[in-house]
Amino acid sequence: MRDREMHTGSRHLQRRRPVHATNRTVNETGQKPAVVVAEQAGPVTNGYAWSGRMRATGNVVETMIPRRLDRLPWSRWHWLVVTGLGITWVLDGFEVTLVGAIASMLTHKDALGLTTRQAASAGTFYLVGAITGALVFGYLTDRFGRKNLFTVTLGIYLLFTVASGLAWNYWSFVGFRLLAGAGIGGEYSAINSAIDELIPARVRGRVALAINGSWWVGTAGAAFFSYVLLHGLRESIGWRLGFFVGATIALGIIIIRRFIPESPRWLLTHGRAAEAEQVVNGIEDAVRKQHPVLPEPEGAPIVIEQRRRLSFFSIAKYVVQNYPQRGLLGLALMTGQAFLYNAIFFTYTLVLTKFFSVDAKTAPLYLIPFAIGNFFGPLLLGPLFDTLGRRVMIPFTYIISGLLLIVTGQLFVHDVLTQTTMTIAWCVIFFFASAGASSAYLSVSELFPLEARAMAISLFYAFGTGLAAFAPTLFGALIQSASRTNVNYGYLIGAGLMLAAGIIAIFLAVPAERRALEDLASPYTAVRGRGPTSIAAPGRAS
Repeated sequence: MRDREMHTGSRHLQRRRPVHATNRTVNETGQKPAVVVAEQAGPVTNGYAWSGRMRATGNVVETMIPRRLDRLPWSRWHWLVVTGLGITWVLDGFEVTLVGAIASMLTHKDALGLTTRQAASAGTFYLVGAITGALVFGYLTDRFGRKNLFTVTLGIYLLFTVASGLAWNYWSFVGFRLLAGAGIGGEYSAINSAIDELIPARVRGRVALAINGSWWVGTAGAAFFSYVLLHGLRESIGWRLGFFVGATIALGIIIIRRFIPESPRWLLTHGRAAEAEQVVNGIEDAVRKQHPVLPEPEGAPIVIEQRRRLSFFSIAKYVVQNYPQRGLLGLALMTGQAFLYNAIFFTYTLVLTKFFSVDAKTAPLYLIPFAIGNFFGPLLLGPLFDTLGRRVMIPFTYIISGLLLIVTGQLFVHDVLTQTTMTIAWCVIFFFASAGASSAYLSVSELFPLEARAMAISLFYAFGTGLAAFAPTLFGALIQSASRTNVNYGYLIGAGLMLAAGIIAIFLAVPAERRALEDLASPYTAVRGRGPTSIAAPGRAS
Protein backbone atom coordinates (compact mmCIF):
# COMPACT_ATOMS: atom_id res chain seq x y z
CA MET A 1 0.00 0.00 0.00
CA ARG A 2 1.29 3.46 -0.83
CA ASP A 3 2.26 5.68 2.09
CA ARG A 4 -0.86 7.86 1.95
CA GLU A 5 -4.61 7.76 2.57
CA MET A 6 -6.47 5.18 0.47
CA HIS A 7 -10.22 5.00 -0.16
CA THR A 8 -11.94 1.75 -1.12
CA GLY A 9 -15.70 2.16 -1.44
CA SER A 10 -16.96 3.51 1.87
CA ARG A 11 -14.00 2.21 3.83
CA HIS A 12 -11.18 4.51 4.81
CA LEU A 13 -8.04 2.36 4.99
CA GLN A 14 -5.08 3.54 7.05
CA ARG A 15 -1.68 2.09 7.66
CA ARG A 16 -0.49 2.02 11.25
CA ARG A 17 3.00 2.28 12.61
CA PRO A 18 4.41 3.55 15.90
CA VAL A 19 5.50 7.11 16.52
CA HIS A 20 9.16 7.11 17.55
CA ALA A 21 9.82 7.73 21.23
CA THR A 22 13.01 7.69 23.25
CA ASN A 23 13.18 6.70 26.90
CA ARG A 24 16.15 8.96 27.52
CA THR A 25 15.66 10.74 30.79
CA VAL A 26 14.55 9.93 34.31
CA ASN A 27 11.90 11.64 36.39
CA GLU A 28 12.33 13.56 39.63
CA THR A 29 12.38 10.35 41.72
CA GLY A 30 15.31 8.96 39.74
CA GLN A 31 13.16 6.27 38.10
CA LYS A 32 12.59 5.84 34.42
CA PRO A 33 9.07 6.96 33.51
CA ALA A 34 6.56 4.33 32.55
CA VAL A 35 5.71 3.92 28.91
CA VAL A 36 2.18 5.04 28.08
CA VAL A 37 0.71 3.48 24.97
CA ALA A 38 -2.20 5.21 23.21
CA GLU A 39 -3.92 3.63 20.22
CA GLN A 40 -4.60 6.33 17.63
CA ALA A 41 -5.90 6.17 14.08
CA GLY A 42 -4.89 8.36 11.18
CA PRO A 43 -3.06 8.34 7.85
CA VAL A 44 0.66 8.04 7.24
CA THR A 45 2.27 10.59 4.96
CA ASN A 46 5.69 11.41 3.51
CA GLY A 47 7.22 8.36 5.15
CA TYR A 48 6.38 9.61 8.65
CA ALA A 49 3.77 8.22 10.98
CA TRP A 50 1.79 10.48 13.23
CA SER A 51 -0.82 7.95 14.27
CA GLY A 52 -1.22 4.29 14.98
CA ARG A 53 0.30 3.09 18.26
CA MET A 54 1.89 6.10 19.91
CA ARG A 55 4.43 5.37 22.61
CA ALA A 56 4.50 8.38 24.92
CA THR A 57 7.29 7.88 27.45
CA GLY A 58 6.78 11.17 29.28
CA ASN A 59 9.99 12.60 27.83
CA VAL A 60 10.58 12.39 24.06
CA VAL A 61 8.04 11.96 21.28
CA GLU A 62 8.14 12.42 17.52
CA THR A 63 4.97 13.93 16.11
CA MET A 64 3.30 15.50 13.09
CA ILE A 65 0.70 17.39 15.15
CA PRO A 66 1.83 20.92 14.14
CA ARG A 67 1.90 19.93 10.45
CA ARG A 68 -1.55 18.36 10.71
CA LEU A 69 -3.04 21.51 12.18
CA ASP A 70 -1.43 23.77 9.58
CA ARG A 71 -2.67 21.76 6.58
CA LEU A 72 -6.36 21.86 7.56
CA PRO A 73 -8.74 23.66 5.17
CA TRP A 74 -10.83 26.48 6.63
CA SER A 75 -14.03 25.16 8.19
CA ARG A 76 -16.88 25.86 10.60
CA TRP A 77 -14.63 24.65 13.39
CA HIS A 78 -12.20 27.50 12.69
CA TRP A 79 -15.09 29.95 12.74
CA LEU A 80 -15.96 28.61 16.20
CA VAL A 81 -12.42 29.37 17.37
CA VAL A 82 -12.46 32.84 15.82
CA THR A 83 -15.82 33.68 17.37
CA GLY A 84 -15.23 32.18 20.79
CA LEU A 85 -11.75 33.59 21.28
CA GLY A 86 -11.74 36.70 19.09
CA ILE A 87 -14.62 38.22 21.07
CA THR A 88 -12.02 39.41 23.59
CA TRP A 89 -11.06 42.21 21.24
CA VAL A 90 -14.69 43.23 20.79
CA LEU A 91 -15.12 43.40 24.57
CA ASP A 92 -11.94 45.44 25.06
CA GLY A 93 -12.95 47.85 22.32
CA PHE A 94 -16.36 48.16 23.94
CA GLU A 95 -14.86 48.85 27.38
CA VAL A 96 -12.24 51.37 26.26
CA THR A 97 -14.65 53.28 24.04
CA LEU A 98 -17.49 53.24 26.53
CA VAL A 99 -15.36 54.91 29.19
CA GLY A 100 -14.10 57.41 26.62
CA ALA A 101 -17.60 58.08 25.33
CA ILE A 102 -19.10 58.68 28.76
CA ALA A 103 -16.02 60.50 30.15
CA SER A 104 -17.58 63.93 29.79
CA MET A 105 -20.89 62.65 31.21
CA LEU A 106 -19.14 61.34 34.33
CA THR A 107 -18.22 64.93 35.18
CA HIS A 108 -21.90 65.84 35.67
CA LYS A 109 -23.26 66.01 39.22
CA ASP A 110 -26.10 63.62 38.40
CA ALA A 111 -23.52 60.98 37.41
CA LEU A 112 -20.34 60.65 39.52
CA GLY A 113 -19.38 64.33 39.55
CA LEU A 114 -15.76 63.71 38.50
CA THR A 115 -13.31 66.35 37.31
CA THR A 116 -12.07 66.17 33.71
CA ARG A 117 -8.74 64.80 34.89
CA GLN A 118 -10.41 62.16 37.06
CA ALA A 119 -12.66 61.05 34.19
CA ALA A 120 -9.65 60.67 31.90
CA SER A 121 -7.61 58.86 34.59
CA ALA A 122 -10.15 56.01 34.65
CA GLY A 123 -8.50 54.88 31.42
CA THR A 124 -5.11 54.79 33.11
CA PHE A 125 -6.43 52.60 35.93
CA TYR A 126 -7.94 50.23 33.38
CA LEU A 127 -4.58 49.97 31.61
CA VAL A 128 -2.67 49.40 34.85
CA GLY A 129 -5.05 46.54 35.61
CA ALA A 130 -4.58 45.16 32.10
CA ILE A 131 -0.81 45.23 32.51
CA THR A 132 -0.95 43.44 35.86
CA GLY A 133 -3.40 40.88 34.54
CA ALA A 134 -1.28 40.23 31.46
CA LEU A 135 1.81 39.49 33.54
CA VAL A 136 0.11 37.30 36.13
CA PHE A 137 -2.17 35.38 33.81
CA GLY A 138 0.43 35.22 31.04
CA TYR A 139 2.67 33.16 33.32
CA LEU A 140 -0.25 31.01 34.44
CA THR A 141 -1.32 30.46 30.81
CA ASP A 142 2.04 28.98 29.86
CA ARG A 143 2.02 26.82 32.98
CA PHE A 144 -1.58 25.59 33.22
CA GLY A 145 -2.81 25.83 29.64
CA ARG A 146 -4.71 28.15 27.31
CA LYS A 147 -8.22 26.80 27.93
CA ASN A 148 -8.12 26.98 31.73
CA LEU A 149 -6.98 30.57 31.76
CA PHE A 150 -9.19 32.02 29.03
CA THR A 151 -12.16 30.82 31.07
CA VAL A 152 -10.93 32.35 34.32
CA THR A 153 -9.93 35.70 32.81
CA LEU A 154 -13.26 36.17 31.04
CA GLY A 155 -15.04 35.46 34.32
CA ILE A 156 -13.00 38.14 36.09
CA TYR A 157 -13.80 40.64 33.36
CA LEU A 158 -17.52 39.85 33.59
CA LEU A 159 -17.67 40.25 37.38
CA PHE A 160 -15.90 43.59 37.62
CA THR A 161 -17.53 45.07 34.55
CA VAL A 162 -20.87 44.64 36.29
CA ALA A 163 -19.31 46.15 39.41
CA SER A 164 -18.16 49.19 37.38
CA GLY A 165 -21.77 49.91 36.55
CA LEU A 166 -22.57 49.87 40.27
CA ALA A 167 -19.77 52.27 41.34
CA TRP A 168 -20.75 55.03 43.78
CA ASN A 169 -17.74 57.40 43.67
CA TYR A 170 -14.40 58.02 41.98
CA TRP A 171 -12.35 55.45 43.89
CA SER A 172 -14.88 52.65 43.60
CA PHE A 173 -15.19 53.32 39.87
CA VAL A 174 -11.47 53.30 39.11
CA GLY A 175 -10.93 50.33 41.42
CA PHE A 176 -13.45 48.23 39.52
CA ARG A 177 -12.02 49.46 36.21
CA LEU A 178 -8.58 48.28 37.33
CA LEU A 179 -9.88 44.77 38.11
CA ALA A 180 -11.92 44.54 34.88
CA GLY A 181 -8.75 45.54 33.03
CA ALA A 182 -6.88 42.70 34.77
CA GLY A 183 -9.32 40.22 33.24
CA ILE A 184 -8.89 41.65 29.74
CA GLY A 185 -5.09 41.81 30.12
CA GLY A 186 -5.06 38.13 31.04
CA GLU A 187 -7.27 37.39 28.04
CA TYR A 188 -4.71 38.83 25.63
CA SER A 189 -2.01 36.28 26.41
CA ALA A 190 -4.33 33.26 26.62
CA ILE A 191 -6.36 34.14 23.54
CA ASN A 192 -3.58 35.20 21.17
CA SER A 193 -1.58 32.09 22.08
CA ALA A 194 -4.52 29.79 21.42
CA ILE A 195 -5.47 31.49 18.14
CA ASP A 196 -1.94 31.31 16.72
CA GLU A 197 -1.64 27.65 17.71
CA LEU A 198 -4.99 26.58 16.23
CA ILE A 199 -5.15 28.60 12.98
CA PRO A 200 -3.39 27.23 9.82
CA ALA A 201 -0.09 28.98 9.04
CA ARG A 202 -1.06 30.02 5.51
CA VAL A 203 -3.82 32.36 6.80
CA ARG A 204 -2.47 33.18 10.28
CA GLY A 205 -1.59 36.77 9.37
CA ARG A 206 -4.92 37.82 7.87
CA VAL A 207 -6.94 35.97 10.52
CA ALA A 208 -4.96 37.51 13.39
CA LEU A 209 -5.30 41.01 11.94
CA ALA A 210 -9.02 40.59 11.31
CA ILE A 211 -9.56 39.37 14.87
CA ASN A 212 -7.53 42.22 16.31
CA GLY A 213 -9.43 44.60 14.06
CA SER A 214 -12.69 43.40 15.60
CA TRP A 215 -11.76 45.69 18.50
CA TRP A 216 -13.51 48.33 16.44
CA VAL A 217 -16.76 46.40 16.32
CA GLY A 218 -16.81 46.86 20.08
CA THR A 219 -15.93 50.51 19.61
CA ALA A 220 -18.84 51.15 17.27
CA GLY A 221 -21.19 49.22 19.54
CA ALA A 222 -20.12 51.22 22.59
CA ALA A 223 -20.51 54.50 20.73
CA PHE A 224 -24.04 53.57 19.67
CA PHE A 225 -25.12 52.23 23.06
CA SER A 226 -23.65 55.18 24.94
CA TYR A 227 -25.60 57.58 22.70
CA VAL A 228 -28.85 55.66 23.15
CA LEU A 229 -28.42 55.23 26.89
CA LEU A 230 -27.40 58.80 27.57
CA HIS A 231 -30.27 60.19 25.51
CA GLY A 232 -33.00 57.78 26.49
CA LEU A 233 -32.35 57.53 30.23
CA ARG A 234 -31.47 59.78 33.14
CA GLU A 235 -27.78 60.63 33.46
CA SER A 236 -27.60 58.87 36.82
CA ILE A 237 -28.69 55.55 35.23
CA GLY A 238 -27.80 55.56 31.52
CA TRP A 239 -24.02 55.34 31.82
CA ARG A 240 -24.30 52.43 34.27
CA LEU A 241 -26.32 50.23 31.92
CA GLY A 242 -23.61 50.46 29.26
CA PHE A 243 -21.33 48.27 31.37
CA PHE A 244 -24.03 45.63 31.72
CA VAL A 245 -24.11 45.21 27.93
CA GLY A 246 -20.45 44.11 27.87
CA ALA A 247 -21.06 41.71 30.73
CA THR A 248 -24.01 40.15 28.89
CA ILE A 249 -21.85 39.50 25.80
CA ALA A 250 -19.15 37.93 27.99
CA LEU A 251 -21.67 35.58 29.59
CA GLY A 252 -22.70 34.25 26.18
CA ILE A 253 -19.09 33.73 25.12
CA ILE A 254 -18.29 31.68 28.22
CA ILE A 255 -20.84 29.16 26.97
CA ILE A 256 -19.32 29.06 23.46
CA ARG A 257 -15.80 28.53 24.83
CA ARG A 258 -16.82 25.24 26.38
CA PHE A 259 -16.54 23.74 22.89
CA ILE A 260 -13.00 25.02 22.18
CA PRO A 261 -10.27 22.49 23.12
CA GLU A 262 -6.95 23.00 24.76
CA SER A 263 -4.12 23.82 22.34
CA PRO A 264 -2.60 20.51 21.13
CA ARG A 265 0.75 22.27 20.78
CA TRP A 266 0.67 23.22 24.46
CA LEU A 267 -0.34 19.69 25.49
CA LEU A 268 2.48 18.26 23.41
CA THR A 269 5.18 20.24 25.23
CA HIS A 270 3.76 19.57 28.70
CA GLY A 271 3.92 15.79 28.91
CA ARG A 272 0.44 15.15 27.48
CA ALA A 273 1.19 13.81 23.98
CA ALA A 274 -1.59 11.21 23.99
CA GLU A 275 -4.16 13.86 24.91
CA ALA A 276 -2.80 16.16 22.18
CA GLU A 277 -3.26 13.34 19.67
CA GLN A 278 -6.86 12.86 20.77
CA VAL A 279 -7.60 16.58 20.48
CA VAL A 280 -6.19 16.75 16.94
CA ASN A 281 -8.16 13.67 15.93
CA GLY A 282 -11.29 15.43 17.19
CA ILE A 283 -10.46 18.60 15.26
CA GLU A 284 -9.86 16.62 12.08
CA ASP A 285 -13.18 14.80 12.52
CA ALA A 286 -14.94 18.16 12.86
CA VAL A 287 -13.25 19.53 9.73
CA ARG A 288 -14.06 16.36 7.75
CA LYS A 289 -17.77 17.16 8.11
CA GLN A 290 -17.16 19.88 5.50
CA HIS A 291 -14.02 18.49 3.82
CA PRO A 292 -14.20 14.65 3.76
CA VAL A 293 -10.72 14.27 2.24
CA LEU A 294 -8.05 16.27 4.05
CA PRO A 295 -4.80 17.29 2.33
CA GLU A 296 -1.63 15.58 3.39
CA PRO A 297 0.64 17.38 5.86
CA GLU A 298 3.89 18.76 4.49
CA GLY A 299 7.28 18.71 6.16
CA ALA A 300 9.03 16.52 8.67
CA PRO A 301 7.84 15.62 12.17
CA ILE A 302 9.11 17.47 15.21
CA VAL A 303 10.83 15.72 18.11
CA ILE A 304 9.71 17.07 21.49
CA GLU A 305 11.10 16.39 24.94
CA GLN A 306 8.02 16.51 27.12
CA ARG A 307 8.17 18.11 30.54
CA ARG A 308 5.39 18.57 33.03
CA ARG A 309 6.81 21.84 34.34
CA LEU A 310 9.16 24.30 32.70
CA SER A 311 11.30 26.79 34.58
CA PHE A 312 10.37 30.39 33.77
CA PHE A 313 13.97 31.52 34.16
CA SER A 314 15.27 28.81 31.83
CA ILE A 315 12.81 29.83 29.13
CA ALA A 316 13.50 33.54 29.68
CA LYS A 317 17.24 32.97 29.38
CA TYR A 318 16.73 30.97 26.18
CA VAL A 319 14.60 33.71 24.62
CA VAL A 320 16.96 36.54 25.60
CA GLN A 321 20.02 34.70 24.29
CA ASN A 322 18.48 33.60 21.00
CA TYR A 323 15.98 36.32 20.05
CA PRO A 324 17.26 39.76 21.20
CA GLN A 325 16.39 41.55 17.95
CA ARG A 326 12.86 40.19 18.00
CA GLY A 327 12.58 41.49 21.54
CA LEU A 328 13.51 45.02 20.44
CA LEU A 329 11.07 44.80 17.53
CA GLY A 330 8.20 43.69 19.76
CA LEU A 331 8.84 46.42 22.32
CA ALA A 332 8.98 49.15 19.67
CA LEU A 333 5.81 48.02 17.91
CA MET A 334 3.79 47.59 21.10
CA THR A 335 4.89 50.89 22.64
CA GLY A 336 4.16 52.96 19.53
CA GLN A 337 0.66 51.65 18.95
CA ALA A 338 -0.24 51.58 22.67
CA PHE A 339 0.61 55.25 23.22
CA LEU A 340 -1.21 56.35 20.08
CA TYR A 341 -4.42 54.49 20.85
CA ASN A 342 -4.49 55.09 24.59
CA ALA A 343 -3.92 58.81 24.10
CA ILE A 344 -6.55 59.31 21.40
CA PHE A 345 -9.40 57.06 22.38
CA PHE A 346 -9.62 57.62 26.08
CA THR A 347 -9.91 61.37 25.46
CA TYR A 348 -11.52 61.71 22.01
CA THR A 349 -14.90 62.94 23.26
CA LEU A 350 -13.13 65.43 25.53
CA VAL A 351 -11.42 66.95 22.47
CA LEU A 352 -14.75 67.21 20.65
CA THR A 353 -16.54 68.86 23.56
CA LYS A 354 -13.68 71.19 24.54
CA PHE A 355 -12.44 72.41 21.16
CA PHE A 356 -15.39 71.85 18.81
CA SER A 357 -18.29 72.55 21.22
CA VAL A 358 -19.90 69.18 20.49
CA ASP A 359 -22.64 68.23 22.95
CA ALA A 360 -21.47 65.56 25.40
CA LYS A 361 -24.43 63.32 24.57
CA THR A 362 -23.79 63.56 20.81
CA ALA A 363 -19.99 63.16 20.90
CA PRO A 364 -20.03 59.31 21.01
CA LEU A 365 -21.63 59.20 17.56
CA TYR A 366 -18.42 60.57 16.03
CA LEU A 367 -16.67 57.38 17.12
CA ILE A 368 -18.80 55.22 14.81
CA PRO A 369 -17.27 56.33 11.45
CA PHE A 370 -13.93 56.43 13.26
CA ALA A 371 -14.42 52.76 14.23
CA ILE A 372 -15.47 51.78 10.72
CA GLY A 373 -12.19 53.09 9.29
CA ASN A 374 -10.23 51.22 11.95
CA PHE A 375 -12.11 47.97 11.36
CA PHE A 376 -11.64 47.95 7.58
CA GLY A 377 -7.91 48.70 7.84
CA PRO A 378 -6.89 45.24 9.18
CA LEU A 379 -9.65 43.54 7.21
CA LEU A 380 -8.56 44.91 3.82
CA LEU A 381 -4.83 45.17 4.43
CA GLY A 382 -4.56 41.88 6.34
CA PRO A 383 -4.19 39.60 3.30
CA LEU A 384 -1.18 41.68 2.20
CA PHE A 385 0.64 40.62 5.37
CA ASP A 386 0.44 37.03 4.05
CA THR A 387 1.35 37.93 0.44
CA LEU A 388 3.62 40.99 0.35
CA GLY A 389 4.84 39.93 3.77
CA ARG A 390 5.51 41.31 7.24
CA ARG A 391 8.74 43.09 6.26
CA VAL A 392 6.87 45.29 3.80
CA MET A 393 3.56 45.89 5.51
CA ILE A 394 4.59 46.48 9.13
CA PRO A 395 6.97 49.40 8.38
CA PHE A 396 4.54 50.82 5.82
CA THR A 397 1.54 50.96 8.16
CA TYR A 398 3.52 52.44 11.06
CA ILE A 399 5.36 55.10 9.09
CA ILE A 400 2.40 56.35 7.07
CA SER A 401 0.32 56.57 10.27
CA GLY A 402 2.95 58.72 11.96
CA LEU A 403 3.28 61.06 8.98
CA LEU A 404 -0.47 61.54 8.65
CA LEU A 405 -0.78 62.25 12.38
CA ILE A 406 1.81 65.05 12.12
CA VAL A 407 -0.14 66.66 9.29
CA THR A 408 -3.44 66.36 11.18
CA GLY A 409 -1.89 67.87 14.30
CA GLN A 410 -0.77 70.93 12.38
CA LEU A 411 -4.22 71.40 10.88
CA PHE A 412 -5.71 71.11 14.38
CA VAL A 413 -3.34 73.73 15.82
CA HIS A 414 -4.23 76.22 13.10
CA ASP A 415 -7.97 75.62 13.62
CA VAL A 416 -8.49 74.45 10.04
CA LEU A 417 -10.57 71.40 10.94
CA THR A 418 -14.20 71.06 11.96
CA GLN A 419 -15.54 68.20 14.04
CA THR A 420 -16.47 66.43 10.78
CA THR A 421 -13.15 66.90 8.97
CA MET A 422 -11.30 66.02 12.19
CA THR A 423 -13.18 62.72 12.27
CA ILE A 424 -12.40 62.07 8.59
CA ALA A 425 -8.71 62.72 9.25
CA TRP A 426 -8.74 60.24 12.13
CA CYS A 427 -10.45 57.65 9.91
CA VAL A 428 -7.68 57.88 7.34
CA ILE A 429 -4.87 57.79 9.92
CA PHE A 430 -6.23 54.85 11.80
CA PHE A 431 -7.13 52.86 8.69
CA PHE A 432 -3.37 52.27 8.50
CA ALA A 433 -2.57 52.51 12.22
CA SER A 434 -5.13 49.84 13.07
CA ALA A 435 -3.48 47.34 10.71
CA GLY A 436 -0.09 48.26 12.17
CA ALA A 437 -1.29 47.85 15.75
CA SER A 438 -2.81 44.47 14.92
CA SER A 439 0.47 43.34 13.38
CA ALA A 440 2.25 44.20 16.63
CA TYR A 441 0.19 41.61 18.50
CA LEU A 442 0.67 39.15 15.66
CA SER A 443 4.45 39.61 15.76
CA VAL A 444 4.95 39.09 19.48
CA SER A 445 2.71 36.02 19.43
CA GLU A 446 4.30 34.18 16.50
CA LEU A 447 8.02 34.94 16.85
CA PHE A 448 8.85 33.25 20.16
CA PRO A 449 8.95 29.60 21.33
CA LEU A 450 5.67 27.92 22.21
CA GLU A 451 6.57 27.44 25.87
CA ALA A 452 7.07 31.20 26.29
CA ARG A 453 4.42 32.45 23.86
CA ALA A 454 1.88 33.66 26.41
CA MET A 455 4.59 35.21 28.57
CA ALA A 456 6.09 36.95 25.54
CA ILE A 457 2.70 38.41 24.64
CA SER A 458 2.09 39.55 28.20
CA LEU A 459 5.58 40.98 28.70
CA PHE A 460 5.53 43.04 25.51
CA TYR A 461 1.97 44.11 26.15
CA ALA A 462 2.90 45.08 29.71
CA PHE A 463 6.05 47.00 28.78
CA GLY A 464 4.50 48.71 25.79
CA THR A 465 1.24 49.56 27.50
CA GLY A 466 3.04 50.41 30.75
CA LEU A 467 5.13 53.02 28.99
CA ALA A 468 1.93 54.38 27.43
CA ALA A 469 -0.41 53.99 30.43
CA PHE A 470 0.09 57.61 31.44
CA ALA A 471 -1.11 58.78 28.01
CA PRO A 472 -4.81 59.24 28.93
CA THR A 473 -3.93 61.24 32.05
CA LEU A 474 -1.36 63.28 30.12
CA PHE A 475 -3.85 64.07 27.37
CA GLY A 476 -6.51 64.86 29.94
CA ALA A 477 -4.21 67.50 31.43
CA LEU A 478 -3.31 68.86 27.97
CA ILE A 479 -6.98 69.11 27.01
CA GLN A 480 -7.87 70.76 30.30
CA SER A 481 -5.31 73.50 29.50
CA ALA A 482 -7.61 74.46 26.56
CA SER A 483 -4.52 74.97 24.38
CA ARG A 484 -4.47 73.43 20.90
CA THR A 485 -0.69 73.74 20.86
CA ASN A 486 -0.36 71.73 24.06
CA VAL A 487 -2.64 68.99 22.72
CA ASN A 488 -0.58 68.86 19.54
CA TYR A 489 2.54 68.16 21.62
CA GLY A 490 0.84 64.93 22.62
CA TYR A 491 0.05 64.13 19.00
CA LEU A 492 3.71 64.69 18.07
CA ILE A 493 4.85 62.27 20.75
CA GLY A 494 2.51 59.61 19.37
CA ALA A 495 3.66 60.26 15.79
CA GLY A 496 7.30 60.06 16.82
CA LEU A 497 6.83 56.69 18.51
CA MET A 498 5.02 55.29 15.44
CA LEU A 499 7.74 56.53 13.09
CA ALA A 500 10.50 55.09 15.29
CA ALA A 501 8.74 51.70 15.43
CA GLY A 502 8.31 51.69 11.66
CA ILE A 503 12.00 52.41 11.07
CA ILE A 504 13.02 49.64 13.47
CA ALA A 505 10.68 47.24 11.64
CA ILE A 506 12.42 48.00 8.33
CA PHE A 507 15.54 46.32 9.71
CA LEU A 508 14.18 43.78 12.19
CA ALA A 509 10.79 42.53 10.94
CA VAL A 510 10.76 38.76 10.31
CA PRO A 511 9.31 37.20 7.11
CA ALA A 512 6.88 34.98 9.03
CA GLU A 513 4.18 34.73 6.38
CA ARG A 514 2.88 31.20 5.67
CA ARG A 515 5.51 29.60 7.93
CA ALA A 516 4.76 27.16 10.74
CA LEU A 517 5.26 28.48 14.27
CA GLU A 518 7.82 25.75 14.97
CA ASP A 519 9.84 26.89 11.91
CA LEU A 520 9.85 30.49 13.13
CA ALA A 521 10.98 29.65 16.66
CA SER A 522 11.99 26.15 17.63
CA PRO A 523 10.26 25.05 20.86
CA TYR A 524 12.45 25.13 23.93
CA THR A 525 11.72 21.43 24.41
CA ALA A 526 12.57 20.44 20.82
CA VAL A 527 15.26 17.74 20.68
CA ARG A 528 18.28 19.06 18.78
CA GLY A 529 21.12 17.20 17.16
CA ARG A 530 19.39 13.83 17.46
CA GLY A 531 18.11 11.80 14.51
CA PRO A 532 16.86 12.75 11.05
CA THR A 533 14.09 15.05 12.28
CA SER A 534 16.12 17.06 14.76
CA ILE A 535 15.79 20.84 14.68
CA ALA A 536 18.90 22.94 14.85
CA ALA A 537 19.17 25.52 17.61
CA PRO A 538 18.43 28.97 16.27
CA GLY A 539 21.56 30.59 17.62
CA ARG A 540 21.30 34.41 17.59
CA ALA A 541 18.10 34.40 15.62
CA SER A 542 16.83 37.66 14.31
